[in-house]
Amino acid sequence: MTPSTPLRVAAAQAASVSGDVPTNVTTAVSLVESATKGGAEVVVLPELFLTGYDPASWGRSAEAVVTVDDGRLRPISDAARTCSAVVVAGAAVRRGGGPRQRSTPGVSTGSVTVSLLVFDSAGDVSAPYDKQHLFDAEREFFDSGDHGASIVVHGWELGLGICYDGCFPEHAAAAAADGAMAYLCPSAYYRGSEHRRDLYYAARALDNGIYVVFSGLTGRCGDYDFNGGSAIYDPEGRQVDRVADESPAVAFADLDPEEVGRAQKLNPIGRDRLADLGSRHHQVLSH
Repeated sequence: MTPSTPLRVAAAQAASVSGDVPTNVTTAVSLVESATKGGAEVVVLPELFLTGYDPASWGRSAEAVVTVDDGRLRPISDAARTCSAVVVAGAAVRRGGGPRQRSTPGVSTGSVTVSLLVFDSAGDVSAPYDKQHLFDAEREFFDSGDHGASIVVHGWELGLGICYDGCFPEHAAAAAADGAMAYLCPSAYYRGSEHRRDLYYAARALDNGIYVVFSGLTGRCGDYDFNGGSAIYDPEGRQVDRVADESPAVAFADLDPEEVGRAQKLNPIGRDRLADLGSRHHQVLSH
């Protein structure tokens, strides 16, 4: 079903404190309040924002991860309900038993994922998506997700991705093929990688004729320095709004269903994408 009205979204950024869930939750609430004062109905926060993007903290203690029913998340639930907004926030989430068993002293074993927590406008919490493409050191600590996911808000199907997922064209393409008209991709990019950050997500928008909402971690977290750059791209890959590396900051956009339809008609890559390119032939022209 195609939505009949625009949807106002916000990509919000701030610095995250390594392993300090209560402090990060307080910052998240402030970002949600600022974004909803600007009219946002959906607020997207960066990758691992609630627990911190810092490999030194990931296996340190049970306090450095959350569960869906974690009482420390209640202030975000209250803010989502009070502000009548949907909040999408990154966190390290303990899933209970799973394929990887850890032996860190004082830390219970089980599966931990880089996930998106979704707080709906009633304050209910779910974790519908776990990052499928783990990057570099993440593979040592986390288990990868085994499925794609979308959420539906006011008739808008919003595909979910996390950072490195968005570097693979097929990830956003799968969401678009399933009906997504926007792709939400919370991320954490190290300072110095701005050129790649700004290319990937604009390309995913243009590839599929959909909006892309990119929320980037900023500031220092542990030993790492992140570059922010939160932005929203239209279905032709143009920036609708963006911020630089300031903290806190919020980018806004009104997603327009007519713009998605227009862009996909003008540039029907999704329609014309071949499911199979066949075999490859090699012609040797010199010896």
